[in-house]
Amino acid sequence: MSDFLMKPKIDYAFKEIMMDEKARIGFLSAVLNLNPADIRKTELLNTSLRKLHEDEKQGIVDVRILMNNNTEIDIEIQLSILNVWADRALFYPAKMYTDQIRPGQDYTVFKKCVSISILDFVLFREDPEFYSCFHIREDSRQTLYTDKMEFHVLELPKLPPELIDGSSDILLWAKFINSERKEEFDMLATKNPYIGSAYEHLQVISQDREKRREYEAREKAIRDYNQGILEAEQRGREEGRAEGEAEAKIHGIRILITDNIQEKVPKEKTLAKLQKHYNLTESQAEKYYIEFAKKNL
Repeated sequence: MSDFLMKPKIDYAFKEIMMDEKARIGFLSAVLNLNPADIRKTELLNTSLRKLHEDEKQGIVDVRILMNNNTEIDIEIQLSILNVWADRALFYPAKMYTDQIRPGQDYTVFKKCVSISILDFVLFREDPEFYSCFHIREDSRQTLYTDKMEFHVLELPKLPPELIDGSSDILLWAKFINSERKEEFDMLATKNPYIGSAYEHLQVISQDREKRREYEAREKAIRDYNQGILEAEQRGREEGRAEGEAEAKIHGIRILITDNIQEKVPKEKTLAKLQKHYNLTESQAEKYYIEFAKKNL
């Protein structure tokens, strides 16, 4: 087990890393562009969001954090492609936002809710940047409508292959989350003390046999899910191809029969052509001939 290191982008490992307060502060300060000293306290919250009605969708976030200014943070990791990610990412902070108010309270109770999405797929294909931040603003004047909702997106496939001097902390964290080799972790740990703390915590949990079993079970579940999606897509393509070939065959049979009828070719010769060109039995050829001959009457 001595050389084994969990991959931080597996949600189980990332959740465990966020148990370390120094790592939490470092990550949040990088993403939110804050001075780490200004984050005096972070508190991990229950990841199950409140349900007001029996038929309401249950929200379960990956990591939920309350900061010292009462800002609530939702951190989500998504490894497989999900085209509706923006809608899903909106659901969680919206749910956190509405959870803040109780009957009889006024709207001054609402505090800021922040969504941080860490994606192992490309969401914005037209944009080359790996990091995006969204607010609710007026379209033409860019006037901020409210600061109570904020969305951060990190797209790991867009990360540059190499670091340069003066790389931002958010880039260093994104590279850390995306790393898999000890050499990468060692290098990144030297560039940021908060990443160094995260790396130390990663090494500890990677040597814990029980946590490793849970991690590997989660990794296997993700791998099986992705394989299932891949096989479903392959079946869809194969079924579509087979359906297309069948339609092309029927189309060719119809044209052959129609042309032969119009040219007054004897039925026996037409049936022989059908059997030869389309590998049909005599009864199959007869069935097609009757079907398409009716349409030419």
